[in-house]
Amino acid sequence: MAAKQKAPPIVSEINVTPMVDVMLVLLIIFMVITPMLTKGVQVNKVKTHNDIKLAEADKEDAIIISITRDGRDFLAPGNARVEPGDLPAKVKDLQTNRSDKTVYITADARARFAGVTDVIDNLRLAGVDQLGLITEAIQDKNRKNSGL
Repeated sequence: MAAKQKAPPIVSEINVTPMVDVMLVLLIIFMVITPMLTKGVQVNKVKTHNDIKLAEADKEDAIIISITRDGRDFLAPGNARVEPGDLPAKVKDLQTNRSDKTVYITADARARFAGVTDVIDNLRLAGVDQLGLITEAIQDKNRKNSGL
């Protein structure tokens, strides 16, 4: 008679290889998607003492025009570079079938003021009458809140 084969001993340790594979895939997905979640181009915003929270500017479909330090303009949603002369047509297209017609502008603190006024003039040409300026609040402990 042939000898009966014995079963290998039971392994009581957890196999972490599949878990590591899943975690690496999730890490890669988050690394790729995270830069796409920002609205507008990152600029060093102007700092103000009396800011007003604009909750509508945080919505996914908010129309945001970012002006960089070197004078380039970007239109979100989409973060597409746009020339100031092309703004009226593109903003009109984005505003169709929208209840909130506000356009938000965020500019670098060192951007030339002429570039900002050029964007505002082109927005007025498009019929935009509601503008929001996105700034950053100054955290000054010595200054009392005025209750605004």
